[in-house]
Amino acid sequence: MSTAVQVMDDVNVFDLAAATLRELNGALQNLDATTNQTAWTILNPRGAHALAVGVTAPVNITIDGHAGYYCAGMNDGATVVINGNAATGVAENMMSGSVHVRGDASQSAGATAHGGLLIIDGNASARCGISMKGVDIVVKGSVGHMSAFMAQSGNLVICGNAGEALGDSLYEARLFVKGKVASLGADCEVKEMTDEDRDILAALLIKAGCTESPDEFTRYGSARKLYNFHVDNAGEY
Repeated sequence: MSTAVQVMDDVNVFDLAAATLRELNGALQNLDATTNQTAWTILNPRGAHALAVGVTAPVNITIDGHAGYYCAGMNDGATVVINGNAATGVAENMMSGSVHVRGDASQSAGATAHGGLLIIDGNASARCGISMKGVDIVVKGSVGHMSAFMAQSGNLVICGNAGEALGDSLYEARLFVKGKVASLGADCEVKEMTDEDRDILAALLIKAGCTESPDEFTRYGSARKLYNFHVDNAGEY
């Protein structure tokens, strides 16, 4: 093990002021499902890009500070907590596990993610949940424009407001918004909140530690008019 790792109370503490990002990711990516090194804390991240990417073991990782681009990208089973803000593409292409940003997130949070849970305590910038493919995302603040653009499946919960063109070219993802929506994107419309929708939303709010009631949210989904090309809709593509 790298000399940059110190074990304190069964927690592997990795200091990026004393070692390289390559060493950190190498150590995390070499863990497997049978590891007994299940708790990790990363000190002095200082906005480094690609922190804790490609982790496939069910370990707990705490990043004590701000993270740069693509933090926890391709996560597959780990529980990652970022005690700060996250830059572009946090939890990009996540497969399973969870990522919890205790601050704000920049654009494209949860992009293309297939599964798992992404929680953002603050606000998320533009294109939150772009092309999401099964992930659950809960944003306790507001999101920027073009969020859930081409979102295919999964659930996006927004406890604040949504920017322009929400759900543009949406497929089958569910969108739940408590606040105001600046505008809806092409083929996105208000949907009736079914019992199934309400149950899904209630469970996600509980998982994220939110106190809001599902009755405070409006559900949005695809109008399904752009699934097949039609000349009358050419301007919407």
